[in-house]
Amino acid sequence: MQERIKNDLKASIATKQAVLNNLVPQIEKAAQLMVKALKNNNKIMFFGNGGSAADSQHLAGELIGRFLKERTSLAAIALTTDSSILTCLANDYSFDLIFARQLEGLAKPGDIAFGISTSGNSKNVLEGFAKAKEIGCPTIALLGCGGGTIAKAIDLAIIVPSNETPRVQESHITIGHIICNLIEQELFPG
Repeated sequence: MQERIKNDLKASIATKQAVLNNLVPQIEKAAQLMVKALKNNNKIMFFGNGGSAADSQHLAGELIGRFLKERTSLAAIALTTDSSILTCLANDYSFDLIFARQLEGLAKPGDIAFGISTSGNSKNVLEGFAKAKEIGCPTIALLGCGGGTIAKAIDLAIIVPSNETPRVQESHITIGHIICNLIEQELFPG
């Protein structure tokens, strides 16, 4: 069993080393776009399915609450948290439209649409990005597995170089934490 533990840790470290070697410019660009939006009184809207939904909620919480610094709250929403809205939209429209409809009602030009998809092929995330672009929102995604269809449809794709869901998800939350830290450092220096 210890050997399996060591192998999982080594695989996680190798994936994060690949993130370090390949994705620093994209991570920096995402943070810059988000800082610009927040400085302009816009908000960040996070969305994804399953573990990516949980990561969306986690990252929104880091911005609304705090990451490392005591500071004022930042405008962030996880579009994955209201079960009444999600089930209403899935029932009355389609599960594919649960994020697009929320963005239609909540987003304004300049807000950031930040989607997370391990596969890069989540139809409802893709539909959400299409609506966000229609509104005039910059689009950022944390992806895996080569980026899938979403990578070609958005402004900034941060594609974790792995096809293993656990490794992609581990890297997504690490990247999200790095972005939260960069945002705090830029908006609340000292």
